Amino acid sequence: MSNTEFGSWVDVKFDCLPLRSVRSFAAPDDASPKLAAKLERMRVARESHGSMGSYYLHNATCTFHFTNDPALGMCQYSFEGVVLTDSQDMQARSCELTIELARDTCSWINQAIVDWLAESVQRAVLVEFNRFIQAGDLTKTIQRLESMNKASDDAGGFVGMYL
Repeated sequence: MSNTEFGSWVDVKFDCLPLRSVRSFAAPDDASPKLAAKLERMRVARESHGSMGSYYLHNATCTFHFTNDPALGMCQYSFEGVVLTDSQDMQARSCELTIELARDTCSWINQAIVDWLAESVQRAVLVEFNRFIQAGDLTKTIQRLESMNKASDDAGGFVGMYL
C-alpha cells in the first residue's frame, strides 16, 4: 500500500522556475529584504549552474509520514534550491538544496534521524521532479530542444548567453 487516506507517505510540493525563463534578478526598489535575498539566491544559482536544464525550486516542502495518523508521526522539511536535468531535459540528475526541518509530530525523533531525513529529502525531490517532468508535455520539451539546436547550428554553434 503506497498511500494513506490523507495522502502519500512522502509528500513533495514545490513551485518550479526554469532559470532560462528569467531575464533579470534585480530586485525592485520596494522589494522586501526577504524577496531581495531570494532573487539573489536565484541569481547565484544561475551563475553557478547556467540556465539550461536548471530549475529553481521554492515555496517547497517534503513531508514524511510514519504512521497512518496525520497528527502523529510526521516530519516536514522546507527546502529551496536547484534541480539539474540531463542534456535532453528529460531526467533529473542532481539537486543542490537548502533543507531545514520546518515542523514535526514525532516525539520519538532524534537528531540523527532528523539529519538522515534531510538527506532523504534530496532523493525524494529527484524522484518527484522526474514525475513532474513525465506529467508535463514532453513533446513541447523535445520541440524546444530541437529548435534551440537548429538555432545554434544556424548561428555557427553559438546562440547567446543564458539561452
